[in-house]
Amino acid sequence: MANLLFQNLNTEMSVIIVLVIIGALIAGGFLVAFIWSVKSGQYDDTYSPAVRMLFDDTHPVDVPIELRDKKKQEKKKTKK
Repeated sequence: MANLLFQNLNTEMSVIIVLVIIGALIAGGFLVAFIWSVKSGQYDDTYSPAVRMLFDDTHPVDVPIELRDKKKQEKKKTKK
């Protein structure tokens, strides 16, 4: 069957065409697997919403408390 499809092409081109077809089939398989996993709820996050309220994200984590307090005092001084 492959000979019937590629009898007018040289062998290098027929190998490239076969590899492209195989690559497209594999990519299609991954796409189908991804769509199936999304539809089945694989990526649903049921844990984070329950614990989100436990984390205080009003202050940046990487700024020390002393610097935050200084910034608050400076803001109060500039508002007066």
